Amino acid sequence: MATNRATKSGFAAEAQRKVNAKYNEDLARECLEWIVAITDEPINVAGDMDNFYEVLKDGTLLCRLVNKLQPDMVKKINVTTMAFKCMENINAFLEAAKQLGVPPQETFQTVDLWERQNLNSVVICLQSLGRKANKYGQPQIGPKEAAKNERIFSEETLKAGQTIIGLQMGSNKGANQSGINFGNTRHM
Repeated sequence: MATNRATKSGFAAEAQRKVNAKYNEDLARECLEWIVAITDEPINVAGDMDNFYEVLKDGTLLCRLVNKLQPDMVKKINVTTMAFKCMENINAFLEAAKQLGVPPQETFQTVDLWERQNLNSVVICLQSLGRKANKYGQPQIGPKEAAKNERIFSEETLKAGQTIIGLQMGSNKGANQSGINFGNTRHM
């Protein structure tokens, strides 16, 4: 847990300050309000880091959230406060979130929440899960996800595109190495 960890100093403290600076209280509050809307749990929805951490640290609320989105995603929710059981809850939530469509790059490490290392990544994960909620009949948060816009070109169109040189590529027509010499030339 975060209270058992030694305080950081030097480069580690500077890195942690940068990570904490990315945290957005408004997005965190939006995530907590969305969790309340889905789970009907009476929680404090203040977006500050302390409250966000306290509400989510044991992972039980997160597990109940994914079970509301899709029943039986997490089979067993541990209600004890033992560290490894809480970390199991968080890990179960992460696995369920991936199954619900959250991309791996938008998830977080278990220690990011449990040891309060990177709460911003927890917010990003919840925002990503919130965008997927519409698929499961629940209200969503954040911007609507883009629909796939696949384009199919004929062979003729693809071949015509290969003959065109884009303006950002430039051209080397007429370029050669005549007149270029580096350093002293050899006189014979």
